Amino acid sequence: MRFTRALTTAVVLLGLAAAPAAADSSPSASPAQDGDAPTTAGTSFRTAAEFEQGQVATANGAAGDYLYWSFPADAGQRPTVRATVKLPGTHAAQTWRVDVYDGLRRRQACQWGAQARTADAGTSSVELACVLRTVRAWTEPWANDPLPGTYYVRLTAVNVSTSDLGVPVSAEVRVDSKDIGGAAAVDGSLAEPLVPGIAVTSGADEGDAEDRSAVLSAIEPEDGWSSGWWSDRWVWSGIGAVLAALAGIGGYALTRGAGRPSRVPPGA
Repeated sequence: MRFTRALTTAVVLLGLAAAPAAADSSPSASPAQDGDAPTTAGTSFRTAAEFEQGQVATANGAAGDYLYWSFPADAGQRPTVRATVKLPGTHAAQTWRVDVYDGLRRRQACQWGAQARTADAGTSSVELACVLRTVRAWTEPWANDPLPGTYYVRLTAVNVSTSDLGVPVSAEVRVDSKDIGGAAAVDGSLAEPLVPGIAVTSGADEGDAEDRSAVLSAIEPEDGWSSGWWSDRWVWSGIGAVLAALAGIGGYALTRGAGRPSRVPPGA
């Protein structure tokens, strides 16, 4: 009897110890390790799964869930967000939508692309796209222009029927950018990119581990954040100045004539 009671107590204690571990084993939206694309998505801005441009982030979810990812975008880039949702064999009509937010969590309008699409009953997949405006290095405080920093992608189904709530789906998200260059250059730049935690790290000592742990984002462009002052506009401005100088010299050579007229009267 004593042996049975001790065995029961051990089983109960083992179950209590394993409960937190089971709770912590849920998928996390932390950034992928070793440069790999994430295979899960976050459920809010704070837990958005981080990935780099050019990678394909994947996630499994359910109709009615909000799926969040984040990626970096620098000045002069025009990001294009593409999302593909794979649906089960049987489902009612579903409308899926992709929204993009900047580092201030302001929703950014799409220049073009199918931002929302309706998948008819039985459709196996639906593809979405959103081409953002060119990211600017600086803008007025009242403007809603996209600025350098972290961008958030939110994918969800709207107006889902009750019968389809919780139906498993899988999603893929990819972001690519076109470098616009000097055509989008402005005279100014942000002191820091709009990245979560940047204010904490910029004002903290490098040796303060507690402040470093407060950083919420660890992603940035491959070449680092641009300073915002240099662009190919300087090259074209220099070429234009040289051409203008050559044109001035050529015009002077054509209009100056043979020189000053002679002071000696003709026939003298």
